[in-house]
Amino acid sequence: MVHAVANPWSINEYHIFLRLLLALVLGGLVGLEREQSNHAAGLRTNILVCIGSCLLMLLSIYGFSDFVNETNVRVDPARLAAAVITGVGFLGAGTILYTGKSITGLTTAASLWVVAAIGLAIGAGFYFAAASSTIMVLLTLWAFNKLEKRYISAKREYLLKIQAEERSAIILTLNALLTERQIVIRKMLLEELGEEAERQFMLHLYVTLPKSESLLTLLDQIKHMEGVHCVSSE
Repeated sequence: MVHAVANPWSINEYHIFLRLLLALVLGGLVGLEREQSNHAAGLRTNILVCIGSCLLMLLSIYGFSDFVNETNVRVDPARLAAAVITGVGFLGAGTILYTGKSITGLTTAASLWVVAAIGLAIGAGFYFAAASSTIMVLLTLWAFNKLEKRYISAKREYLLKIQAEERSAIILTLNALLTERQIVIRKMLLEELGEEAERQFMLHLYVTLPKSESLLTLLDQIKHMEGVHCVSSE
């Protein structure tokens, strides 16, 4: 008995809804983790990216099925998928911020990119691959983040702003303090304030603190140094 082969260019409304719903759920799981971590691209953003990618994949595969049998028409389901990846790249770039002392948002941008890929996989019917990828993404974002903070991210970077007078004495004393506490100076900027007779300046220090170092304790010690008028941190 010969079994009829299902048409690969045809899909019913039930399976279309099922794939879009699965994109909502899996994209929402990744977005929920981002939302709880207070990142720019949260629950709704990830859901929209995943559903949109799934819809475009469905459109790419099944939306042009009427032209499959045309002699001069070539249907390529991968074309719209490639366009989705490129488009999400611009969306991800909007979540990356350069604050002057560090770059943030790279993980969020990467999560948007992989959520788009999950949506494309669901749209193409790769359910197992999409579900497996979602589990791995959640594991990376949540569990590995805990491990990284505890064992890998042993140092933190801050910008210290110090308003003081008597430039040479302050800098030497401050350098001795930072060296003693094993605090590394990444970058230093000196800014003159007011008239030259007042001999005041603003010192911008980009420093890396060891994990065991307390920022509040450091700020308190700097504030009580002779000649220091004000100290703040970012």
